[in-house]
Amino acid sequence: MTQLNWGIVSAGRIAGLFCQDLVFSKNSHLYAVAARKQADADEFAKQYNVEKSYQGYQTLFDDPKVDIVYVATPHNFHFQQAFDALSAGKHVLCEKPMTVSHKECEILVRLAKDKGLLLMEALWTYFLPAMQKAREWLNDGRIGQLKHIKVDFGYPVPFKLDGREYNPNLAGGCLLDMGIYPLAIADFFLEADIDNLFVKANFCETGVEDDVIIIGKSDDVMVSLATSFQCRLSNNAYLIGDEGYILIPDAFRTKECRLFHLDELVESFTDNRQSLGYHFEADEACRVIEEGKLESAVVSHQHSLLFQSQLASVKALF
Repeated sequence: MTQLNWGIVSAGRIAGLFCQDLVFSKNSHLYAVAARKQADADEFAKQYNVEKSYQGYQTLFDDPKVDIVYVATPHNFHFQQAFDALSAGKHVLCEKPMTVSHKECEILVRLAKDKGLLLMEALWTYFLPAMQKAREWLNDGRIGQLKHIKVDFGYPVPFKLDGREYNPNLAGGCLLDMGIYPLAIADFFLEADIDNLFVKANFCETGVEDDVIIIGKSDDVMVSLATSFQCRLSNNAYLIGDEGYILIPDAFRTKECRLFHLDELVESFTDNRQSLGYHFEADEACRVIEEGKLESAVVSHQHSLLFQSQLASVKALF
């Protein structure tokens, strides 16, 4: 398989975590990084051993040696940067949520197809081995008929009036920042939409939500989701059937899952990886590009469009 040159859009924390893991991806080469300030790009390049560092993102997009771009800026910048990268002929792996509206997502999907390029939302959780194992147990009927899905994700984020997380002009709020995880994890196991929604949200002084509870139903499965900037939630996922349940600890970054029949632990799985796990999505992007496909079957365009519809439905009930 051909090694691909990655260009990193942003010199922030998430970009750093991704680059830290990219060394575990055999078909990936960390080639270039771009930031708003040259000093930031230079410092990032030094820290993660990146060949090229650029001030301004278009310079990176115009570099003919860049094969694929990873977009890791705040949510409301994703659309334009992914659009510019695709327009420049680059494949794109874009952090979640890929856009802040269904319309923006539709435009990117159409552009990627027109250009014959990969567009993939960076839902790294989908590729974690323990998540894959939990779905295998579910599909094998190990817990009987699925009846409930419970997922939450929350960490205390200290309030700052000018902080990105609380800034409405930067698509702030816990729903887009953390709530995408419970929604996406539920979808990973349901493979269907959630309806009959009931939503309760708390709002901080900037007007963005800092705590959200979502209750709904998908066919015969009851769904309970939560996200928060106010406190650390359990951050676990539970798949509950009429014969047992599956526990996925720290589901968004999980290394393990456990299978129970009533109160008895009957099987467990641990992946023992040395990485954080971001390289699995990079491997998938490289594989899909090598096969000449335009989207991943694991995180398809349809998945991304569904997430945008779900986020809009939840927001409408705030």
